Amino acid sequence: MAYTVPKLTDYSTAALDRATRDLLSALEEESAAVRTEPEYEALRIRWRARKDGIVTQVNDLWLKTAPRQAKRNVGQKVNEVILSRVDAVLQERHDHVKNLGILEKARAAGLDAELDAARCAVELAESIDITLPGVRRPIGAEHPIIRTSNEIVSVFQKLGYSVADGPIVETDYYNFEALNFPPNHPARDTQDTLFIANQQSKPQRERLLLRTHTSPVQIRTMEKMRPPIRIVIPGQVHRNDPPDASHSPMFHQIEGLAVDTNITFGDLKGTLDHAMKELFGSSVKTSFRPSFFPFTEPSAELYVTCFVCGGSGKRGTEPCRPCKQTGWMEVLGCGMVDPNVFEFVKDNGYDPKKVSGFAFGMGVDRLALLKYGVDDLQLFFQGDVRFLQQFS
Repeated sequence: MAYTVPKLTDYSTAALDRATRDLLSALEEESAAVRTEPEYEALRIRWRARKDGIVTQVNDLWLKTAPRQAKRNVGQKVNEVILSRVDAVLQERHDHVKNLGILEKARAAGLDAELDAARCAVELAESIDITLPGVRRPIGAEHPIIRTSNEIVSVFQKLGYSVADGPIVETDYYNFEALNFPPNHPARDTQDTLFIANQQSKPQRERLLLRTHTSPVQIRTMEKMRPPIRIVIPGQVHRNDPPDASHSPMFHQIEGLAVDTNITFGDLKGTLDHAMKELFGSSVKTSFRPSFFPFTEPSAELYVTCFVCGGSGKRGTEPCRPCKQTGWMEVLGCGMVDPNVFEFVKDNGYDPKKVSGFAFGMGVDRLALLKYGVDDLQLFFQGDVRFLQQFS
């Protein structure tokens, strides 16, 4: 006797479970009898037709008529158990019917190889042991930027640095003011920084923005921890740059901060020289050249000998494009922490007369470009699996 959807009068969990078991048992029984495409189509219409299909009847006779306190339980049962199982059984039976059709065609044509393949597919579908583990999806590989970031962080972790993190949506205070940026600094302009909308009514230090560097985490960490500290800070940052081959409004940075008594520029040079040799090879040389950053004084830019041409400026007889024939590559900015920065956290043990420190920051995306020889930054962010598979 064909299954018909009963009208429920008892909406208890036990009664609902019994009704669900009866329905799914009928589904399995009817599905097992289907062997041809017309039979499958009749099965699909009987169970999933919009007007009078069994699933529609379940909605009308069980869900819509359920008392208010039982609607949630009935709805979960209908959607998570009945609907999902009906669709799964129909899909399984459709695949099985297709394999049967291939088998019949191969048998009629006398094609032995195709016949064997079709027979195997049918036998496999009929003999699946649902208690066995499912087929695992292949595991992806690290994104080249994340891989580069992890390699850099690992170098500093071996030197005793801890990893720190902070919010991407920051306040003007942490992103600029506490880092010694003057009120009219160009970085505060909307041409450079992405501000959150409708912040004009707030005091400037409370206005929200997307952080332009990971330096705010330095201030936040010093507010929580007393010296000495040694932290490395990886993370996403944002700037108002139009996307092109070498720019993106979203990119990645790694910054570091070390604060203790009697830290000197010599400590900074020794630390970064060791880190660059770990990253690019023991033969790499480093060069520090004067620069300016609002939050460090003195400040410098660190160059390393080009790891593409070995510092010669040439690749064979051709000029070396990555280093622009100079033999040197700029990789990061650094310097001694400006005493004005310590003034913002002076009450937590960072008296600029007693402690000193150094900070550094580098763009991970640019290093990944150089490391993997990629000439367009946007390739990293377009999600093209064909491109990313090269790094797996």
